[in-house]
Amino acid sequence: MTTNEPTPPKELKDSSALIVGGTAGIGLATAVGLARAGVPRIMIVGRGTERGQTAAEIISSANPASEVTFLSADATTVDGAAHIAKEAERILHGVDILMPTTAADTRPELFANIPTADIARSLNQLTLPCMYLASEIVPHMTARKSGVIINVASDAGKTATPGESVIGAAKAAIIMFTRTLAIEAKRSGIRVNVLTPSLVHGTGSTERITSDGFSAKLFAKAAQQAHLGVPESEDIAALAVFLASPEARRLTGQAISINGGISAA
Repeated sequence: MTTNEPTPPKELKDSSALIVGGTAGIGLATAVGLARAGVPRIMIVGRGTERGQTAAEIISSANPASEVTFLSADATTVDGAAHIAKEAERILHGVDILMPTTAADTRPELFANIPTADIARSLNQLTLPCMYLASEIVPHMTARKSGVIINVASDAGKTATPGESVIGAAKAAIIMFTRTLAIEAKRSGIRVNVLTPSLVHGTGSTERITSDGFSAKLFAKAAQQAHLGVPESEDIAALAVFLASPEARRLTGQAISINGGISAA
């Protein structure tokens, strides 16, 4: 007698996690949250070795029983993503949780003021890392019949916002990629969701876009709409930990906003 019951999801205490962009902000907060939840093997990826080592120490202090590895690598290239996946599969003995949180050096600006040469760079840096990494990791998850992928986009991919024409297009691509991959991968016991915050206190991206210029004015107005409070990295991390856990076993293909009431996207 055959059954269509899915493979039971792994408990966090039996899982490994790969957090790309895990040396600061949402990625670091999520890694800390996963460590506290009992994930025994965590790899964080970033470009800066010093910051990466400091982040690894922070995560380890949250749970000394967690084995934390830092890898210096760049997920914005095909070769870089392949290297990350190969090392993660080897060191973690298989990636059960994948969370790409890479950020790009870009900020909101009216489209008329964006140099043509900057468009492709922004799209590539914002959109492609999560696709590259999924392309490398999903075959391994498929073979194991389980896995969790948590992408990170933003409300700009849901709501048309002045100054975010290119950023919004990139984030919308991540959202649709996530939703479609979720439908394709569900038969293999893989769940794929995407977090879509707006402003988030405690991240380099927010500091950059609220420091001056057009984007500072744009997000000052947005913050006024967050009557429940502008979220912090830990708020986003708490949701990511839930999505990675068996408690979210029926949840896939969703784009979830934590934005304090800035919008109902």
